[in-house]
Amino acid sequence: MLLPLTRDGSLAQRLCPGGFWPRFQWCNGQIGGGGQDMPRVIEDKVGAFVPGPRVELAGAGDGPLKGLAFAVKDLFDVAGAPTTYGNPDWARTHPPAAATAPVVQALLGAGADLVGKTKTVELAYGLTGENVWHGTPLNPAAPDRFPGGSSCGSAAAVAAGLVDFALGSDTGGSVRIPASYCGIFGIRPSWGAVSLAGACGLGPSFDTAGWFASRASVLRRVGEVLLPAGGDAPLGPLLKVQEAWVNAVPGVAAALQPGLGAAERVLGPALSVHLLPETLDATFENFRHMQAEEAWATLGAWVAATAPKFGPGVGERFAAAKATDPAKAAEGRRFRDLFRARLRSLLAGGAVMVYPTSPVPAPKLDADAELQQAVRERTMGVTAISGFGSLCEISIPAAKSEGAPVGLSLVAASGRDRALLALAERVAEALKLPV
Repeated sequence: MLLPLTRDGSLAQRLCPGGFWPRFQWCNGQIGGGGQDMPRVIEDKVGAFVPGPRVELAGAGDGPLKGLAFAVKDLFDVAGAPTTYGNPDWARTHPPAAATAPVVQALLGAGADLVGKTKTVELAYGLTGENVWHGTPLNPAAPDRFPGGSSCGSAAAVAAGLVDFALGSDTGGSVRIPASYCGIFGIRPSWGAVSLAGACGLGPSFDTAGWFASRASVLRRVGEVLLPAGGDAPLGPLLKVQEAWVNAVPGVAAALQPGLGAAERVLGPALSVHLLPETLDATFENFRHMQAEEAWATLGAWVAATAPKFGPGVGERFAAAKATDPAKAAEGRRFRDLFRARLRSLLAGGAVMVYPTSPVPAPKLDADAELQQAVRERTMGVTAISGFGSLCEISIPAAKSEGAPVGLSLVAASGRDRALLALAERVAEALKLPV
């Protein structure tokens, strides 16, 4: 059992026998493992955590993640705490969680300390990171720009140094894009590799439980706890996906050339490939219809029964989801089957695709709805590649463009997550990034 803590470090009234006190130290406004028993102090200047008292649980007394602090996106259940899913009406119509999500329990069992739940875009249906109810987290790396979503709070918490790593979820880019926007490491694991029991869903055939870290080694260490065994055979060769590079604005493509060079120093010269004769527009359109149908199948009954209040864009997406043409979604499934077969053939021997995580830096906070939608479409045409293929993908904080971070993605076949994490660490080292 694990021990709930209050904000001042004292035991909560509901004691859990067999729990463990966490061990902390205060380091220049940030946190890390230490040798003194003392309360953890976190000053959330970026608005990463869900408003109200923080949910805190001490990790096991020992384990591979001992001394690390983490946060979880507020769509993962923690026993006794509300899961708001970013929306007040969801919180109002759902009781506190009866059990803790297995993925959270695994991290606690590995010795990591949970220090709070982080903000999410409402029902995880958005890429900017905006939440009008809880407040949009500040992007620590580019304060005048969006943090990215839907795992906005987790990305902001890691980028601000409030935690060592944080859980998010990724359906259409919700870990990869915030990682790129905030200048941190982020992984979307292979679909089905990490349990989503005790997590709110959006698009079940695309949903994954991912995570962020400021250091490549921490990203890997979390994977060693959460991922199934195997899939660690060496990777290569490197494949430069031309459609994704051409899709990026020139400034981003140019800024990421050193990152590409670092990957080539590790795996050898990249081979140029054309992956999509159908174009990225086709991946976006087919993904959009499939995701919308699944979102309505998953959440539509609650939306119809509750008539919740939504912030900008979210209500419109659910209205569009309700009106999705089943024939379009079926066409999307046929496209996915064909595209997945193509990807399996391409990546079966261990090849790794490389391309810009996002085609643009994070949009500025004053970007209008039309610009935000254009960025969404241009972005999701690329993020859908891993979604359709059930692939694992890691975004590396490789560069800056227009003064804001941009990520470089490494993408491998389903089940090759451990090898990809090891590769990302080597590429990060070649780039002289935090390892």
